[in-house]
Amino acid sequence: MSKHIYIYSPSGAVRDKAGFKRGLQRLQALGHEVEVDEAALASHQRFAGDDDTRLAAIARAAASGADVALISRGGYGLTRILPGINYKAVAKAVQRGTQFVGMSDFTAFQLALLAKTGALTWAGPSLVEGFGEPIVMTERGKAASGPDDIMEACFDDMLQGQGEGAGWQQDKIATLSVASPSGSTLSEDEFHIKNATLWGGNLAVLSGLVGTPYLPDIKGGILFLEDVAEHPYRVERMLTQLLLAGILGKQKAVVLGQFTGYQLNAHDKGFKMAAVVQWLRSRTKARVLTNLPFGHVPTKVLLPVGAKVDLVSQGRDSLLVWGHL
Repeated sequence: MSKHIYIYSPSGAVRDKAGFKRGLQRLQALGHEVEVDEAALASHQRFAGDDDTRLAAIARAAASGADVALISRGGYGLTRILPGINYKAVAKAVQRGTQFVGMSDFTAFQLALLAKTGALTWAGPSLVEGFGEPIVMTERGKAASGPDDIMEACFDDMLQGQGEGAGWQQDKIATLSVASPSGSTLSEDEFHIKNATLWGGNLAVLSGLVGTPYLPDIKGGILFLEDVAEHPYRVERMLTQLLLAGILGKQKAVVLGQFTGYQLNAHDKGFKMAAVVQWLRSRTKARVLTNLPFGHVPTKVLLPVGAKVDLVSQGRDSLLVWGHL
């Protein structure tokens, strides 16, 4: 079923014009009506236009009446304009049926909207990093790369209102028993968390909102996190900030997505993401799960930020369930 998709740029300037064009063509090939914001390709320093330009783009996206408002790309730029966003107008757009979708820097917008209005958005692809991936053909004429099939299927489920959840298998380290500060043991026994608020996104962006009115105060929630180009020690440092700020202690579960684009060195001596996971499990009573298929990777599920969900896990097998939204 064809949908109206509005493309706008609230963060970084689009440098990959070819990827932008491929993304538009891909969405059109899937049968959708694609509308491009007048400032989608604007550029001011590293941003997609100055602050006022990007605020106006968000306002136009909210007023578009589109089924989906999809960001062109992430980068940086939303945190600095959070005070200027008309959250009531965006929330009304969500009530009318516009689904706001994005990731990375878009985390700031999503969490601010959730904190101010409780409105639900979707963590998912952007136009360029998602639908704009180049299609490379093999010698036999088959596509060896391009937009990820699972990502596209999840996006379509969201469009049709058919998405009900996401299942995945954790890293092997996720099933190891780890002693907690209280002396109890987190094991691979089955557990079921019911009716908890799903929230989160990019770790660096989220941690940058600590102490501001734009970070929602979620108690008993399920916090999902991902990041790119952040060394494990920096990931641990940001998690420590969330821990010391009391945020992790309020959650029932912390679900770690994909952490990519970093390079270990000789100084680390075994300090890698697995060590961070083990450390985190020893510091919080919240369940810590790994390997959620979401982040700066081709295969990413779509996640309803602000929705009530169930989390079921047994051994390495985990399932987030939210039903029809």
